[in-house]
Amino acid sequence: MSRFTEYSVVGRTLPTEADPAPKLYRMRIFAPNEVVAKSRYWYYLRQLKKAKKANGEIVALNVIHEKKPLKVKNFAIWLRYDSRSGTHNMVKEFRALSRAEAVESMYQDMAARHRARFRNVQILRVAEIEKTEDIRRPYIKQLITPGLKFPLPHRRTKSKAWFAANRPVSTISINKIPNTDHHQSTWA
Repeated sequence: MSRFTEYSVVGRTLPTEADPAPKLYRMRIFAPNEVVAKSRYWYYLRQLKKAKKANGEIVALNVIHEKKPLKVKNFAIWLRYDSRSGTHNMVKEFRALSRAEAVESMYQDMAARHRARFRNVQILRVAEIEKTEDIRRPYIKQLITPGLKFPLPHRRTKSKAWFAANRPVSTISINKIPNTDHHQSTWA
């Protein structure tokens, strides 16, 4: 379960005599809860349009669920973040089960690599990468190679009898090469 949830927030400015039917604005917001989602909505709407919470209202707030939550997908995230030296644009790729999990991985990655906090990162766009040819990052490309295999370093062998005289060994030593030539000496 992801820490973030994807919300669809629809809002508008309050109706006035000059504008009795104001335009609706819808945004997809990734936030840990509904309160933060509304707050981020007004933060972005203040920057994009002349609208603020005191003179506006939230019309609808819906949770967007993933259509295929058990399928692993590749995502590209376009973002803008404020560092100590300025504002930077960036595209990052992630492999996750949902858009919300990809965004959570992005926030973790930005905090680790760039010391960027949640308040300093603005998500511009999140898109699923449909074709494997469109993947650009090598750390994602290495995971889509056909016939990919991972080692099993800590296997637990089942004992054949009810009682075993020795404790089971679950680690495999790769460096230990069995000596098959017992009779010949190396000093001969």
